[in-house]
Amino acid sequence: MVSRMFRMETEVDKSRRDLLRTRLRNSNTAASPVLRDLRGTPAEREVPLHVWVLDGSDALAGGLVGHTWAAWLHVTYLWVDERHRGAGLGSRLLSEAERVARTERGCSASRLETWDFQAPKFYEKQGYDVVCAIPDYPPGITEFTLTKRLG
Repeated sequence: MVSRMFRMETEVDKSRRDLLRTRLRNSNTAASPVLRDLRGTPAEREVPLHVWVLDGSDALAGGLVGHTWAAWLHVTYLWVDERHRGAGLGSRLLSEAERVARTERGCSASRLETWDFQAPKFYEKQGYDVVCAIPDYPPGITEFTLTKRLG
């Protein structure tokens, strides 16, 4: 019988993180023909996508930060200054990001996460469907994942 000894650590270690990410990526690529076909193509890379709205004095009125990857737009942040809410800026930011993702980057779908007190109804009005709800993430809040096909 072989006895193995292991040591577990909880420290943040960037070099191990990078090694783990590489090994997981290699394992996933070996296991998935879809990911294998994606390797080495332009769609394999995450490419940042930012859209900004500036007011008359060039102050930030709103913005969208996301990225495209594997024919998907991932919206990470969308925010509009309280003074400018209700003017359609959120819809315009999202629409522009979707347009760039679809026409310039070949994306066919979009995804995002939002909390129950933020904007799930806003995104549903923009054609997004709730595909996941995680209650108590964080405690007392529900997080939603929404997706949309970019026709």
